[in-house]
Amino acid sequence: MAKTKYIFVTGGVVSGLGKGIISSSIGKLLQARGFHVTIQKLDPYLNIDPGTLNPYEHGECYVTTDGAETDLDLGHYERFLDHETTQANNITTGRIYRNVIEKERRGDFLGKTVQIIPHITDEIKHNIQAVGNKGYDFVITEIGGTVGDIESLPFIEAIRQMKWEMEHDCLFVHLTLVPFLEASQELKTKPTQHSVKQLQQAGVQPDILVLRTEHELSTELRRKVGQFCNVDLDSVVQSVDQKTIYQVPIAMAEQNLDETILRKFGMEVGEKPPMIPWRTFLQNFYNPQTTIQVALVGKYVELPDAYKSILESFIHAGAVHKCKVKVKLVQSEQLTKENVQQELADCSGVLVAPGFGNRGIEGKFVAIQFARENKIPFLGICLGMQCAVIEFARNVLGHTNAHSTEMNPDTPYPVIDIMESQKNLTQMGGTMRLGSYPCSLKPNSLASKIYGTDKIVERHRHRYEFNNNYLQEFEQAGMVATGINPESNLVEIVEIPSHPWFVAVQFHPEYRSRVINPHPLFVEFVKAAMEHSVQ
Repeated sequence: MAKTKYIFVTGGVVSGLGKGIISSSIGKLLQARGFHVTIQKLDPYLNIDPGTLNPYEHGECYVTTDGAETDLDLGHYERFLDHETTQANNITTGRIYRNVIEKERRGDFLGKTVQIIPHITDEIKHNIQAVGNKGYDFVITEIGGTVGDIESLPFIEAIRQMKWEMEHDCLFVHLTLVPFLEASQELKTKPTQHSVKQLQQAGVQPDILVLRTEHELSTELRRKVGQFCNVDLDSVVQSVDQKTIYQVPIAMAEQNLDETILRKFGMEVGEKPPMIPWRTFLQNFYNPQTTIQVALVGKYVELPDAYKSILESFIHAGAVHKCKVKVKLVQSEQLTKENVQQELADCSGVLVAPGFGNRGIEGKFVAIQFARENKIPFLGICLGMQCAVIEFARNVLGHTNAHSTEMNPDTPYPVIDIMESQKNLTQMGGTMRLGSYPCSLKPNSLASKIYGTDKIVERHRHRYEFNNNYLQEFEQAGMVATGINPESNLVEIVEIPSHPWFVAVQFHPEYRSRVINPHPLFVEFVKAAMEHSVQ
């Protein structure tokens, strides 16, 4: 078997340029050529993982099949490659230092002084190569942050060492910014030059430059950048703003980025892959035949990245139906019985989003009641399912004080309660039901028709569950449990069969939606919303 090739993606000038999208695009292009590819994110912060981070810090926390709480970029990796990631695909500085300190406590270093070099950098290299040892042709490693940050220096030093140790199997891609000054109508290359100089001072010479820009770059400008940065013209690629992130792989292919990478590794280039399924998706995305609006009700709506996977799932599902899905972000804190008609009347579907805590939860109850009583297609996810259960208990069963013990430990009707196995755990992080769990679907239920099977596996991230003590009462009143965990008997899906389309799930279907393989729940929810919109 040929040696694994390592591609390192760094960023300069400012954060947020889209290293994750460039990494995913490179991965997609190489995958389209038949290579086995995975992508890894190295995050410079000291948290062990994003599990306890507020969404305002880093957007959504993405959960892998093995229960790792990771950076949202892993969602991009999976959506582009349709390939599952694991805990090994997201490494933080916190995990690196914890691992080294645990080794020191065990005496693994035989009493030697523990230092950044070689101990921290060795641990970083070990985590990078551990992924490569799983048989991949290419491991693409995105370095979080911006070159010059103190926090990312050990990562930069580690990849410099890898290049020295395995020169022909490592390649550096540097993403940087070419800003446009409106006053003088000029594109400026100086920030890129300084960014590359900082990288060079750390001992890393980029092999390929990707220039993020709002305007097309001339050949002369790219040549100038290449001359100043010691990069040949063919390896200076522009990344112009696109209407959708899913256009980026095509834009990179048009500039032969994948061919350049293969040549630099001394590999055979071969024919350019047609990428027909990907192009078909883009064709449908750019040429919708209809438009609908759905409401996403949550408390982080001023930060759309908190719901990144849900928003992307609507794009994937919309393309299946050649439908543009406009998502109206509705702040649940401001939603009341007095304004719900005004806020939701123009929406053909309502999704109540996942989350934690009491803030904005009463507005979610209002949204669910409105969707239930007005026969509007409804999808509840995680906390959204729990809210649907509470709303039904209050307004249908008549238990006006029903609640979750997460919000009200003293509720007389704890229709949502903590798992028995979790009641003695108080430390945040690692105490939830995380990762993939099986679910058995009730025959002839809406869920079984949507999935086309009676056995599914979905990803979870929560501690509280439907209280089975109330299950019989709910089902007699019209809310039916149609998805059950076969191992623990926990309720995973509830439906209201008398409603045109009312489904709430304890898991996170958005984590499994892909560009080429959209999640069936979103596909059918969009279809139901389309049908509702023409009534």
